[in-house]
Amino acid sequence: MLWRWMAGFGVWCLGLRVLAQIDSEHRELVQVGYNQPIEGRAPFAGYAYYYHNQPGFIRTNWVLRAAIAPVYLDAELGMKGALGPQTDLGIGIAGGGFADNYAEVRSGKWIRAESFDGHAAELNLSVYHLFNPVAAGHAPSSIAEMPLQGVLRAGFRDSFFSRLDDTAPDFKVPDDLPAGSVRAGLRWGGREPLLSPTVAVELSVWYQGHFRVNPQTYGYADDRRIEAVAHQFWARALLAYTLTNSAQHFEVSLTAGTSLNPDRFNAFRLGGTLPMAAEFPLVLPGYYFEELSARQFVLLDGLWSVPVVGGWDLVVYGGTAYVNYVPGLSQPGNWHTGLGGGLGWTSPTGAWQILAGYAYGIDAIRGDERGGHNVGLMVQWDLERRGGAAMTDADRVGSWVRRLNPSSWRGFNSLFQH
Repeated sequence: MLWRWMAGFGVWCLGLRVLAQIDSEHRELVQVGYNQPIEGRAPFAGYAYYYHNQPGFIRTNWVLRAAIAPVYLDAELGMKGALGPQTDLGIGIAGGGFADNYAEVRSGKWIRAESFDGHAAELNLSVYHLFNPVAAGHAPSSIAEMPLQGVLRAGFRDSFFSRLDDTAPDFKVPDDLPAGSVRAGLRWGGREPLLSPTVAVELSVWYQGHFRVNPQTYGYADDRRIEAVAHQFWARALLAYTLTNSAQHFEVSLTAGTSLNPDRFNAFRLGGTLPMAAEFPLVLPGYYFEELSARQFVLLDGLWSVPVVGGWDLVVYGGTAYVNYVPGLSQPGNWHTGLGGGLGWTSPTGAWQILAGYAYGIDAIRGDERGGHNVGLMVQWDLERRGGAAMTDADRVGSWVRRLNPSSWRGFNSLFQH
């Protein structure tokens, strides 16, 4: 069964990623992340995928974006200026095996008898609009000129569920779940899809509606329900910066969300230390990945890294959250806090970035006690930098001019849950 969860988890994370705007930067990245609890048993928590973004695909104003995992594909063809000088159109497809796996976790315990496989296929159409363009090649001269982007997306996704070897015989898995979705958001600034961006500033607000064609009950004697209509609302404030003189780097974010008619399939999931698993990673160090299922939450998290020698960095990170749980997945206590630290390494050319760390979930429930232990590894390989010259200090810190150009403020948007 392990290989199914390994494959499924990688594509599960990918299935939450779609572009917030047509990306004008050429990118070739390999991203790998893995979390392993030291005690207890949890679903495999990791991802591995190749990300390719190609401006000028076939036509000068077309952009091909594709994220490819072993058994999953998430791709979009973007057409810049298709609906006006500052309004882009995107046509997306996604799908593959194990994309919608569901793992039931209650009070720190993975309930394998109530977990099951899920596969999916999706089509979507997106409109992206830049409200305040600056002149080509001109960096913003003030914060007021930072890009304000809007996104409107409509999609249709069909999920197909099947039993695991460990699923209880009397546990009914859901029938096929076709569903439409609508998403709208405003983002001021943004964060590049990198493990450690040099600089980023973001304020954003989002809405997503889920409209199930086949709302249903499932589980033990139909004891749990998939709602016909559900709504999610969330917002994020983020700041990341690399100090020019010392090359110390910090990133801090505040994310909050609420929902109407929440169920297990559209809960906000908090936990783990996998920063590239979603556009809005709800990180809680020391917890299982997506251990907590929330209908409402507020999460503050941050990271600080200090260069030591030879491309090595000391890194500390942490997060704290207040959580109101989805019905059926409540547990004692609403506050959850985790802390972690580790070592990071960047190759001389900047092509490789590696971070290995240990994390402790202070309030995580493990048996009859509190406290969860976790180790993790994150790797980024930037193929654009392979074989290049060694980076200078100026290269490492980067330039406000390039980073604040609207064409560089691009990223992924997770659809949070299936």
